[in-house]
Amino acid sequence: MGLDGHMNHELKTLQPPVAPKVPTTRSHHGDEVADPYEWLREKQNPEVIAHLEAENRYTESITADQEQLRQAIFDEIKTRTVETDLSVPTRRRGWWYFTRSVEGKPYTIHSRVKADTTGHQDTDWTPPLVDAQADLPGEQILVDGNLLAESHSFFALGGMCINEPSNLLAYCVDTTGDERFTLYVKDLDSGELLPDVIEGVFYGLAFSPDSTRVFYTVVDETWRPHQIKAHVLGTDPSTDQVVFQEDDPGMWLGFELSADHDTLLISSGNSEYAETSMLDLTDPAATIQLLVPRSLRLLHGVDLLPGTDTRALITHDHQAPNNMVALADLEQLGADADPSQWKTVVAHETTVKVEGTILTSTHLVLSVRRDTCERVQLIPLEGLGTGEQQPVIEPEFDEELFTAFPTSANLESPMVRLSYTSDFTPARIYDLDLANNQLILRKQTPVNNYDPQNYRATRQWATAGDGTRIPLTVMHRTDLDLSHPQPMLVYGYGSYEVSMDPGFGIPRLSLLDRGVVFVIAHVRGGGELGRDWYLNGKKLHKKNSFTDFVDATRYLVETKLADPQRIVAMGGSAGGLLMGAVANLAPELYTGIVAQVPFVDALTSILDPELPLSALEWEEWGNPIEDADVYQYMKSYSPYENIRPVPYPRIAAVTSLHDTRVLYVEPAKWVAKLRDVTTGSAPIVLKTEMDGGHGGASGRYEGWKNRAWDYAFALDALGLNPQTRS
Repeated sequence: MGLDGHMNHELKTLQPPVAPKVPTTRSHHGDEVADPYEWLREKQNPEVIAHLEAENRYTESITADQEQLRQAIFDEIKTRTVETDLSVPTRRRGWWYFTRSVEGKPYTIHSRVKADTTGHQDTDWTPPLVDAQADLPGEQILVDGNLLAESHSFFALGGMCINEPSNLLAYCVDTTGDERFTLYVKDLDSGELLPDVIEGVFYGLAFSPDSTRVFYTVVDETWRPHQIKAHVLGTDPSTDQVVFQEDDPGMWLGFELSADHDTLLISSGNSEYAETSMLDLTDPAATIQLLVPRSLRLLHGVDLLPGTDTRALITHDHQAPNNMVALADLEQLGADADPSQWKTVVAHETTVKVEGTILTSTHLVLSVRRDTCERVQLIPLEGLGTGEQQPVIEPEFDEELFTAFPTSANLESPMVRLSYTSDFTPARIYDLDLANNQLILRKQTPVNNYDPQNYRATRQWATAGDGTRIPLTVMHRTDLDLSHPQPMLVYGYGSYEVSMDPGFGIPRLSLLDRGVVFVIAHVRGGGELGRDWYLNGKKLHKKNSFTDFVDATRYLVETKLADPQRIVAMGGSAGGLLMGAVANLAPELYTGIVAQVPFVDALTSILDPELPLSALEWEEWGNPIEDADVYQYMKSYSPYENIRPVPYPRIAAVTSLHDTRVLYVEPAKWVAKLRDVTTGSAPIVLKTEMDGGHGGASGRYEGWKNRAWDYAFALDALGLNPQTRS
């Protein structure tokens, strides 16, 4: 029996649900489009729910022979994971904060323990040795996700913050998956919750320095964060003051505290420009002060130098697409700010992208990207603005492909906490001593039954049709015979300037151990090669993302690394759009496609500004409502619009009913139309998590099950399911 023999036999007895066609017409720019499956958008319609449930039953039946493989992969993930573990404690205001994971429990436990102060720097800033198997003497549990999740089918923590005296904790909980959280405030001395409960809160929390107020964001009807509010503890939340409101539907609002926690930094932005303002939290009479206006059309970030220093460090892209860092007096900022008058601290480089900054009391900490990899650099604050070249400190690591970035730094710490990982190096936590620039390894994540010498990751380069070189990360077992083509999974994303950086993942080992070559195609639209790499894969250049992926796949076949009869493509969210596009462009290249929460009806969604987050997407894809050229361009690639009568490979679309970022209706419509139009007999299935959000079901065990499901589907398509092989 061949690769498709078992599945074809199943198809003789199992018939997929057929979504009724209801006449609907969309009309824009004189173009009328018939859309018979738009009725599936009616989430409250019992017929829609019944259809999704019927799809789940069909999917369960058609993939039943993958169940043993799914269970095997889940067991491998679980066995390799050290389930009872803890993070490296982080010191703040006289306490060590850390998290625990416990075997058998799906959610994280957040704890702290009082820190000793001896006056000896090395002693005071050396994290305590915490026993993962037992509570630390004096340990105080702040939040136990397992207790909070009881009686809920979904649970997620949002923002968390501690006030300056460290006696109050604010945290947010989501029990539906729609990312609208409920805010609670806990008295850490008594362990009791305060009566202050606020509904409809989004990500981002902060206490005022005097602990009288909690700042938070709320979203509008399109799920866009548009207001920052201040809640005075002990008052009715309905009276909470709106500190700032962003009325532009194409701008995302957020805030953070300055390094000294005395100032609220308010930012509105999109993928092309931003605006930053500040509010002095130490002055009750203070008003919002504009720092960098949106009229400058700059992408930027602002760090205020602490204490009495009246200067700001600004990371910006004025005549610097890969960003530069400048120093400016606060008097130079505001409505009339002129970037040409700011003093350069870090000059622009065409080969290095400045990704972000953090301040300590003595150093500017930079995240930079060079040779596709994220790295850490430090520059002493002393001497900034004098015109003299400041020394740049960059910790060195042994591997060619890795990811290193700062995870925490504060004004009181003499060290910067760094995270390091690579494709086959489990996460390491380092402290970088700012006095001597020495790296101190605090922890490497333990992994059971794992030897990194058994695996290898290399960089290869494919060539696009226009001559552009596309970086590929190729991962496989070292004992795999590459002298002849092998089964392959090709993964891609390619949007929002998001980079697919090297990083260790236990689930991926289950694919590699079964002889699969795992390739990440770093297509245009991501951020791996700087700002231009992103710009050349967005808006009217978006098709480059799709053709890059196809060209990368063809390269892998031409170099005889990939078996042309056994290639699966995988991607999620905007990467799901990529999957839908390549399915239309080159269905013959792929044995199977796994599209996770896929953005496959992009044009329909972005044409409706009332849909969640649609207006925010105009800076990524263009505005098809106002621009006929954008409309036609998007229509020419949107996966749902371009399904054609060809034999599509087997396809799995995985979604969540309560996803607010990519609505379930997109994959539901896509699957219905694919089945109606395809000339092939390969199964096309829809799996809907009825209690999940954009990230699927909650809890680590459910997450492992979801990953096992996706990988089992891919392995079955590759002919590597023992239940169906012959």
